[in-house]
Amino acid sequence: MSEILENLKYAKSHEWSKLEYGNIVRIGITDFAQEQLGDLVYIELPEIGRQLTAGEQCAVVESVKTASDLFSPVTGVVTAINEGLEDAPEQVNDKPFDSWLFCIKTESPEQLNTLMDASAYQAMIDE
Repeated sequence: MSEILENLKYAKSHEWSKLEYGNIVRIGITDFAQEQLGDLVYIELPEIGRQLTAGEQCAVVESVKTASDLFSPVTGVVTAINEGLEDAPEQVNDKPFDSWLFCIKTESPEQLNTLMDASAYQAMIDE
């Protein structure tokens, strides 16, 4: 069974989001998503400074099975990427909630309220 953390918000496209100090949103993929994808072999992250709109495709993860697009959960500017994943994407398989992908500074943190909480995400993946 997939691990789901209570303190995060979840998108239907299986990204998790965590609001941090200064309206920074840290983003990764869920445990469920990495289980479905299988062993990750490549991650393409957005460029720092890129302006994103909520719902915009902004990154790609590739596994031994398939490739999957990732989408921005909020509107804002990419402020950081997890460069360590470029050489070791398997870290996401090992610890999906510790292996964040990128951070966005948003002017509208309330956008996270449109995402699912842990129980709603659990209900979605149970369907």
